[in-house]
Amino acid sequence: MIKPVRRLAATSAILLLTAGALAAQKVSFDYDKAANFTGLTTYAFKHGTASGNPLVDGRIVKAITSVLGERGMTNDPSNPDVFVVTHLTFDKKKDFTAYSTSPGYGAYGWYWGGGWGMTDVRVREITTGTLIIDMVDAKKGALIWRGMGVKEVKTQPDPQRLDKKVNEAVEKILRNFPPDKAS
Repeated sequence: MIKPVRRLAATSAILLLTAGALAAQKVSFDYDKAANFTGLTTYAFKHGTASGNPLVDGRIVKAITSVLGERGMTNDPSNPDVFVVTHLTFDKKKDFTAYSTSPGYGAYGWYWGGGWGMTDVRVREITTGTLIIDMVDAKKGALIWRGMGVKEVKTQPDPQRLDKKVNEAVEKILRNFPPDKAS
């Protein structure tokens, strides 16, 4: 009788860990290995793909300005070293989850009686957001760095929570800008 309880506990733990992993933001970046990042001190924003919500777009610009300011860069639209171009897109996906209501054995143990349990399958539509931040060499017009974050988003979050989530996302995406070529 102990084995089914352990199996059920292990299954529950895996489901909880999977749910936590789905909620986490996935971040990646790439850069031009030949680009010189040491001389970058100024930036300016260029239009990319807007979210459709000017309030969200403003939060993204404010968060990027804050992070780049912490790194000693200043916003100089007249003579930037790099252009910052953002793209924000949303995608809807279906999430399928199956829950078993029993350990799957019958009246005679694991080998006899075939499983009396039920399986509940739930389908929900989730929205994922993708934020891409491009750094484009202002003199050459060439992409030198790209960071991307993907995460499940809530469609109607409150403004304070949205501020926090945008700041966290931008901070996490720009964590590797400028890239450390030694690593």
